[in-house]
Amino acid sequence: MGRSRYKFGEDHYPHFLTCTINAWLPVFSNPDFVEITLDSWRFLQRERDIEILGWVILENHLHWIGLGPSLGKRVGEFKSYTATRILRQMQKRGYQTLLDQLRFFKQRFKKDQDHQLWQEGSHPKRIDTDEMMWQKLDYIHHNPVKRGYVDDPIHWRYSSARSYAGEPGLLEVCRDWR
Repeated sequence: MGRSRYKFGEDHYPHFLTCTINAWLPVFSNPDFVEITLDSWRFLQRERDIEILGWVILENHLHWIGLGPSLGKRVGEFKSYTATRILRQMQKRGYQTLLDQLRFFKQRFKKDQDHQLWQEGSHPKRIDTDEMMWQKLDYIHHNPVKRGYVDDPIHWRYSSARSYAGEPGLLEVCRDWR
């Protein structure tokens, strides 16, 4: 039996996903680590046929809506790649306190690694209807507003809100999910 009650459904349905930094540490307060994440999503779009329908990155977690073949496998690749690159950058730059925390909060069963960047799982939720899609996009885009970081979702640069407002964003998104 798997460690999570959340499961990926059929490939032709979009899924709402949440990826959280271990112990909710503020890793994405560094823009370079955000860029690693965006580059990984661009790779998934370009090389793995994954469509990204919406996204937001906050200091300690991110949400995204993905669609495509073998999405569960691709999410695993995304988390593995970003963890490796971000941890390597932390080591190179001497972010010892953060590395110590990621070592301390590492799950005991993860014997093959020194640090754990991501919490387990991505809590996939299949999106079945247009109403559900709009609800999830609204949730994603208003996350920085609810936290008091901005007054308007399009003012948060690490989000697809700008794309949905017809403005250029940092990552191409597919706005036609039907």
